[in-house]
Amino acid sequence: MMTTTIARILPAFALFLAFAAPASAAKCGGDFNTFVAAMSRDAAAAGVSQQVISEALSGVSIDQNVLAFDRRQRGMFHAKSFEEYARTRVIAPRIKRAQQLMQRHAQLLSRIERQFGVPATLVMAIWTLETDNGGGDMGKMPVVRTLASLAWDCRRTELFQGELIAALQIVQRGDLPLRDLVGAFAGEIGQTQFLPSSYIKYGVDYDGNGHVDLRHSVPDVLASTANLLKVNGWRPGQPYGEGTENFQVMREWNRSEIYRKTMVLMAQKIAGQ
Repeated sequence: MMTTTIARILPAFALFLAFAAPASAAKCGGDFNTFVAAMSRDAAAAGVSQQVISEALSGVSIDQNVLAFDRRQRGMFHAKSFEEYARTRVIAPRIKRAQQLMQRHAQLLSRIERQFGVPATLVMAIWTLETDNGGGDMGKMPVVRTLASLAWDCRRTELFQGELIAALQIVQRGDLPLRDLVGAFAGEIGQTQFLPSSYIKYGVDYDGNGHVDLRHSVPDVLASTANLLKVNGWRPGQPYGEGTENFQVMREWNRSEIYRKTMVLMAQKIAGQ
C-alpha cells in the first residue's frame, strides 16, 4: 500500500527549502526542454555533477499519466472513515507476516528502538502498511521523469523542483544508481516510501556499507524510518495514540489522522494487543 497523497507530500514542502531549492527556481510551464535546461543549471549549482545531470535528464519527457493522476488525486482518506480504511489495511495476513518479521529481525529492531527511541512495533507497522515489508509495490516509475513532470507543472512547482534536485543528489551520493531510482506517482522511493528530500535528510546507513539504500537494505529502511520520527521530536517511552504528543510527531510521516490511527492500530495488533 502506498500513500501517494497530498497529505503525504505536504510535509516535504519545508524540506526542499533546506536541502534542494535553487537560488532562483526554473520557470514552470512553457517549453519543457527549456525548463529541463534551467533545472540542469540549478542542479549543478546544488553540487550535482554534469555526468549525473546528463545521465538523468538527457531526453527526459513529460509523463502525462503522472500529471493526470496528480490532478485527480484528492486523498484516499477523505471518503472513508477510520474503521472503513483500517478494515482493509489491518488484516490478519499482514499482521502474521509482520509478527514473523519481528522475530526474524529482533536484534536489529531492538538496536533501532534503543538508539532512536521509536517502538519496534510502530516501525514494523509503517513498513507493513507502506509496502507490505518490501514485498509489495514500491512503484515502478522512473523517479526523475515523475518529478520533472510534476516540477514543470505549475501547481506545486517549487516543491517538486526541490524533490527533483534531491533525487539527483541521491544518485550523486552513490546511494542508488539511476536504474534503481524508481518509485510511485509522487516520486516516493523504497520500502517505506520516502520522498527524495526525506531520503537525503533522514536516511541512515545502518548496515555500514557506505550507502543509504532504502530499496534493498532492511537495516537502512528501518533505521531511517525511526530516524525520521526521532528528528521530528519523538518522545521515547511515551504513548503515541491519538491525542498524544507523539501522535502529532507522526504528522511528519503522514498528515492524515486516519492513516496515523491506522499506524497505531497496526502496531497494537503486531504487539498482540
